[in-house]
Amino acid sequence: MSVKSHLDSIAYGAILRDVEKDSIQTSISTIQTRLGIWFSGELDTHFAFGSYTRGTILPRAYDQKSDIDYMVVFSDASYKPQTYIAKLKRFAEVYYSTSEIFQSSPTLVLNLNHIKFELVPGKKGWLGDLEISAPASDYSEWIETSPNTFNTELSEKNKQHDYNIKPMIRVLKYWNANAGYVFPSYELEQHLVRQWYWSGNDLKSLVYTAFDSLELDIFAPSWKQQKVAQAKQVIASTKYYENAGLPVSAESEITKILPDV
Repeated sequence: MSVKSHLDSIAYGAILRDVEKDSIQTSISTIQTRLGIWFSGELDTHFAFGSYTRGTILPRAYDQKSDIDYMVVFSDASYKPQTYIAKLKRFAEVYYSTSEIFQSSPTLVLNLNHIKFELVPGKKGWLGDLEISAPASDYSEWIETSPNTFNTELSEKNKQHDYNIKPMIRVLKYWNANAGYVFPSYELEQHLVRQWYWSGNDLKSLVYTAFDSLELDIFAPSWKQQKVAQAKQVIASTKYYENAGLPVSAESEITKILPDV
């Protein structure tokens, strides 16, 4: 075994398998149908977006908080965001009465037994752009959004680096979940896509560079600072053991932050 084989194993295991993917797709199809029935004539469009559509979502075994972002765009744009959240809550209470349902920031969370949905209310702006609730606005204001633009940016970056960017992101997201969610998942993905990977396109080089690039605001909680510092120290020690010709020690070191599942 080696660091390379260990990272390859983590990255491979972090891919959503067909059984879990089929279960999720069935849930998406069901919620699409139910939304169409409940809100007949009230919706402009509705669709899944986020890490599921980007191919960077983790299986539940790798991240218990894995979720599906689902945009629900209402035709009548005259209300404040909270009104639409209340509408979605009533919908969920009728169709998913045995599931956990709660509001989180400007979204409605629907927690099924195998996956969590975050229903995001939206509307069309004057120029046809999508708008969602501004997180810091007490759910009373709207901001423009383009939920699938980042997908294209990620795909281009992935192609430029021999299709190893997505596997690297899944590895880092697994570390993030295992470390207690140091970074918001979407912000972490954005950061990783917009880095300059100068040391190589193979998965191991990308993972090393990605960990070295992690930074937190100086006002971040101390536990987050400690998790990032630990990760960087482990990567430094792993490189040291590799350079010293000690592959077993190197692999043992990196499992401190990326353990087997």
